Amino acid sequence: MDELGFRVEGGAVARLVIDRVEKRNALTRAMWEALPGVLAELAADDAVRVLLVTGAGPTFSAGADIGELISGADPADPMAELRAFNLRAQTALREFPRPTVAVVRGHCIGGGLELAVNCDFRFAAYDATFGVTPARIGVVYPPDAIKVLLDLVGPATTKYLLFSGELLTAAQAELKGLVDRVVDPAELDAEVAAFAATLVSRSQLTIRSAKESVNALLTGADADARARRRYQETIATGELAEGIAAFAERRAPQFPSGAD
Repeated sequence: MDELGFRVEGGAVARLVIDRVEKRNALTRAMWEALPGVLAELAADDAVRVLLVTGAGPTFSAGADIGELISGADPADPMAELRAFNLRAQTALREFPRPTVAVVRGHCIGGGLELAVNCDFRFAAYDATFGVTPARIGVVYPPDAIKVLLDLVGPATTKYLLFSGELLTAAQAELKGLVDRVVDPAELDAEVAAFAATLVSRSQLTIRSAKESVNALLTGADADARARRRYQETIATGELAEGIAAFAERRAPQFPSGAD
């Protein structure tokens, strides 16, 4: 499936590919607008267990399409529509119900970094670079986007990135908690595939519950009711019993259900 500047590949380990190679995968207003719908289609596919988010070619994403930044209809706030689409897309990715992994090569800048930090995990080639550059062009970064970065890397690194607009190497990003794993570019796909296979093999109810709880705790929402529901589901579906039996019998579990 191709949707504007995205390419989607289904399966248990699905892929969402930013595909504007000629523009270094810069993200347009139309792409931000379309992304929640693309993610909703993937979320509705019961076969999907993990979603990989990556860029076509040598770059994850160089950021927003600069030509569109101040092209909105309201001269008092020409970025209003773009900002609204951008924040809705970030929320849709952050709340995607299955595990998400950003697979980063090359530049991961601005809007590209927004996509990466809203994934659950970030795997990067060691020659990747990361940054947020609004201070270079006078953009006021939205507080909702700042909070995602703040929750991930803390106030000092968030301020460093936003104030300076400087880029971090993959090794620096890993030290600051921005990246989960840095590997040789030639080994990146294999490393991600092995991790995705691990996630596919685990209890989907456990994973779904953990993701819901983490998101709720970060936003101050009530996590208890949803966690109790998931616990009851592990009993009703036999997932908990299978996991315990497999552990006792020293075999791989065959979990009977996915999470909905």
